[in-house]
Amino acid sequence: MLSNHLQNGIETAKLVWSRIPNSEDGEVEGVGLLSTSDGNIVESLDYEVIENYAYREEQAQRGKLYVGYYVAVKWFFALLIGIGTGLAAVFINISVENFAGWKFELTFKIIQTSYLAGFLVYVLINLALVFSSVYIITHFAPAAAGSGIPEIKGYLNGIDIHGILLFRTLIGKIFGSIGSVGGGLALGKEGPLVHTGACIASLLGQGGSTKYHLSSRWFHVFKSDRDRRDLVTCGCAAGVAAAFRAPVGGVLFALEEVTSWWRSQLMWRVFFTSAVVAVVVRTAMGWCKSGKCGHFGSGGFIIWDIKDGQEDYSFRELLPMAVIGVIGGLLGALFNQLTIYVTRWRRNYLHKKGNRVKIYEACLISVLTSVVSFGLPLLRKCSPCPEADTEAGIECPQAPGIYGNYVNFYCSNNKEYNDLATIFFNTQDDAIRNLFSAKTFREFSAQSLLTFLVMFYTLAVVTFGTAVPAGQFVPGIMIGSTYGRLVGMFVVNFYQKLNIEEGTYALLGAASFLGGSMRMTVSLCVIMVEITNNLKLLPLIMLVLLISKAVGDAFNEGLYEEQARLRSIPLLESRPKYKMRQMTAKEACGNQKVLSLPRVVKVADVVSILRTNKHNGFPVIDHSRSGETLVIGLVLRSHLLVLLQSKLDFQHSPLPCDPSGGSRAMRHNFSEFAKPVSSKGLSIDDIHLSSDDLEMYIDLAPFLNPSPYVVPEDMSLTKVYNLFRQLGLRHVFVVPRASRVIGLITRRDLLIEDTEDSAILELQSTSVRGHRNRRLFTRNTEVDRPLLGSLVQDHSAS
Repeated sequence: MLSNHLQNGIETAKLVWSRIPNSEDGEVEGVGLLSTSDGNIVESLDYEVIENYAYREEQAQRGKLYVGYYVAVKWFFALLIGIGTGLAAVFINISVENFAGWKFELTFKIIQTSYLAGFLVYVLINLALVFSSVYIITHFAPAAAGSGIPEIKGYLNGIDIHGILLFRTLIGKIFGSIGSVGGGLALGKEGPLVHTGACIASLLGQGGSTKYHLSSRWFHVFKSDRDRRDLVTCGCAAGVAAAFRAPVGGVLFALEEVTSWWRSQLMWRVFFTSAVVAVVVRTAMGWCKSGKCGHFGSGGFIIWDIKDGQEDYSFRELLPMAVIGVIGGLLGALFNQLTIYVTRWRRNYLHKKGNRVKIYEACLISVLTSVVSFGLPLLRKCSPCPEADTEAGIECPQAPGIYGNYVNFYCSNNKEYNDLATIFFNTQDDAIRNLFSAKTFREFSAQSLLTFLVMFYTLAVVTFGTAVPAGQFVPGIMIGSTYGRLVGMFVVNFYQKLNIEEGTYALLGAASFLGGSMRMTVSLCVIMVEITNNLKLLPLIMLVLLISKAVGDAFNEGLYEEQARLRSIPLLESRPKYKMRQMTAKEACGNQKVLSLPRVVKVADVVSILRTNKHNGFPVIDHSRSGETLVIGLVLRSHLLVLLQSKLDFQHSPLPCDPSGGSRAMRHNFSEFAKPVSSKGLSIDDIHLSSDDLEMYIDLAPFLNPSPYVVPEDMSLTKVYNLFRQLGLRHVFVVPRASRVIGLITRRDLLIEDTEDSAILELQSTSVRGHRNRRLFTRNTEVDRPLLGSLVQDHSAS
């Protein structure tokens, strides 16, 4: 008996050694590894639960009390995420509004004596704010650049990009957004707020930041990537809810746009988090109305109430509204394509030259934006104020530097206003409120709207991709509302007798451009309804969103998908490619080498395998009593590194131990195998082993995943893709088609009934009928498993 075990062990070791590549064989080094455009290595996250013996022992010791505590902590963390994201949004909005208010107040005070001096002060203030933002990003938090939504979407899709959820990224996102938005650049703070909420959720999930000594052991509860994923999903929804004061829209945004895995329990927590954010924001706004927040007043938190606008619409208006949808799809697709060209040029030629060039670029764009926003209103002739409307409550002209319509800028008469200054000399939120405003017929001329559309569209394309936190929600709303108001002016002139509001068409234009650029439908529709507080416009918003998305899809993909591709983030989209239908799982494997490990492996062999390749999962094989090779599970690279570092499970004998004994498995806590979210984890270069250690053995049975997902080699690659994405997998085994069937599970078998003893579960089994005899295979029946044929690994984590 002993000789048979030794012989099988020797043969297995020879088989594995023959599969180990030589150090000169460079084709295995880095197989399947991808890196982002900035050089960061991309790996997959372990969303699958590794049900090894250590995990089962740990779960067996947890009673109902611990399960209740675990669920209660998740809800408590959802509460903290909502409060933290809401407070971060309040801080960002108050800061932006005060910086912008001080800037406009000082500028308009100086231009009373000299427009040149006012222009210089305006440019310098904007330049200082933008410089502070780009300096923070380039020297402190490089991962905080951009909107962050493509990176968070990749994380929830199963991609781990180092640095996107760190504490310094959170700080860089908050203060960088204040500088870039307060500096007047053609970008918004709504996308960065989504990233901010995700960072807050991730930091809570890992217990804080150990690097900056801001951690607490009371928060060290969630150790798995799956639990952290749920928290980050709550953070994303909280970010949208805080940005737009749209809690329901935040839930739908997380469901539709960023996450690729969902369940009902998670929806309840996400909804609760968004509700908490809404309460925090509402409380802050009520507190600021008393004048305690400086220049911050009704602006800042986006809600453009147009309930006093157009009450109804006629059938004849559907055609121009459909035209708005077509225009939104065309301009949105063009915007995506132009940003692709500009981003590629930046990456290939400009940003390779270092951080100094990034700072110069952002400062140059800041000066250009300031010149355009200050200079164009100087070239525009002022218009006489319309007759006063006491019901509308709109004054004309408006005092300079104060929010409102009809801004008096560079006008010779006190009863005149500058329509371009009404848009440019306001924060973006206030400018959108002016474009959406009702009862302001002919406030803006067609020439001014076209001028603003061309200039702001160009500035948005050029600004997007600079080394500052940048969102595209608000710039998209400004672009769309501009041409939407143009169409509204045409409809007003064409249908003289209809009660038409130009602001209503501005809202539809904003929705159409966002739909044509970002390709969002349900969540965007709800967000637009929530921020305008007008449910009557819901059918019209649905119409323009459907048209704009259909038109945009005919040219390219959505903005976030295109940006993720430019950043080399390997997203698994919701729908597989058409050509996958003609491919099988075996064809997808190609001719790749499968590196297997025996159940009892020599330490030197493990070190050799880990040094000569970058794979993150290894099949583990063993031999049955009849001598047949069996695949008994999958062991992760991170688990092997933990075993090598601890040395607790080294043994002198090459014989396997009893994995069900429990004593060996409990030498390690299951949480020890979890990779910290704020670091890259262990590396083989960090582990130091003596010559005696290399001659010892490790029994991998207690630490491998005994039930990995397996597919037959002739399965369609489309089915493999759907399985891989919907379950959030990292590895899938591809094996030859099995020769035996030991049972058949149906829906009825999965309806487990609780008996009087809660610890006993009854599972009804389904038998397999033979030609004459009915054979019932119990759970203890030995399973003949075929030899592993290949291993499918996602391209981001080979």
